[in-house]
Amino acid sequence: MTSVLFACSSSNMQVNTPPETSKTIMNDSITKTMKVLLLNGSPNKEGCTFTALSEVAKALNENGIETEIIQIGSEAIRGCIACAKCRETGVCIFDDLVNEVAEKAKTADGFIFGSPVYYSGINGTMKSFLDRLFYSGSRHLAYKPGAGVVSARRAGTVAAWQQLNMYFTINNMPVVSSQYWNMVHGNTPDEVRQDKEGLQIMRTLGNNMAWLLKSIEAGKEAGVERPKQEPRERTNFIR
Repeated sequence: MTSVLFACSSSNMQVNTPPETSKTIMNDSITKTMKVLLLNGSPNKEGCTFTALSEVAKALNENGIETEIIQIGSEAIRGCIACAKCRETGVCIFDDLVNEVAEKAKTADGFIFGSPVYYSGINGTMKSFLDRLFYSGSRHLAYKPGAGVVSARRAGTVAAWQQLNMYFTINNMPVVSSQYWNMVHGNTPDEVRQDKEGLQIMRTLGNNMAWLLKSIEAGKEAGVERPKQEPRERTNFIR
């Protein structure tokens, strides 16, 4: 099955649209095409991290899921200053790609965040982006599946991957897994393409994400509602 690749109005975004015949049919009367946002934290627009995300996107497309890859790592994204203005306005005070993605997150069904490994962690631009996105727009991501993908020449992948998972697990997001931890290895895109196991992990991740998205949608159609949130309790260690 071939996906159609085209650029959005922003040069930072690419959309993979599955063919019309591959729309997800939930029952005889309802047809819905779901969408997953894949965010590339690498400063290299089409480097190793992009290669991994593209393999995930391909699997999602083959399952009838639309995908959009958004370039984050080459942007100048400043960190959160904890001003809490977003609690008043609903958007981050710094009006950049963070607010643009938050708007897209409102209608997205799932998220995959990809990052290269810098000193056994995600790169600084990606961290600044995620801190602000989750602080100002967490309500748009809650209860939607998420997954992290990391890329490295050699080591540090597990720590960086765990760092990405922290964002999902503080925000009521189902975490999508694969047959192994979501990582690829290589110093160039060509080397990543030689990581046959890594690419298979990416495809499995895409298939698992599609399965979970369809299961959630089927549950909605069957009347299964998402959990009701209790009023938040906050207990300080020092009182």
